[in-house]
Amino acid sequence: MKKFFQEFKTFALRGNVLDMSIGVIIGSAFSGIVTSVTDNVVTPILNVLTGGATYSWADIAGFASSFLSSVVNFIIMAFILFCILKAVNKITEIGHKKIHADAKPAPPKTKTCPFCQSEISFKATRCPHCTSQLPVEEPEQPAKETANHVEAS
Repeated sequence: MKKFFQEFKTFALRGNVLDMSIGVIIGSAFSGIVTSVTDNVVTPILNVLTGGATYSWADIAGFASSFLSSVVNFIIMAFILFCILKAVNKITEIGHKKIHADAKPAPPKTKTCPFCQSEISFKATRCPHCTSQLPVEEPEQPAKETANHVEAS
């Protein structure tokens, strides 16, 4: 059962699943704005133009406040989702830093030719660009520690 929850956590916190769920929630919140535009802006205008209804200033203020309320609801929902997504990204970033902090850096695969400054293979003994003979580089030896000081071998 523990493995099941671990797999679900890995699945749910994958970037594309999280982004898709945020998109669905934002889409449903945006549908509230579309419904409000239809109910509180378009329909009253069409009713006035066709003579189906007349509205007082109080009715117009009610339509405007309903529309603004749906816009504010959308903005609040988007802000809350942004904060949640930012927190999840921060937590996963901390987890990735711990994993990558333990990994040793890879040895260099290229070096710079001291004569022509071209990038060449680390194992090269002659530069393929300027054909200069490269000095042999000794691999670094770890320092030997003695009781009082450190000596290089």
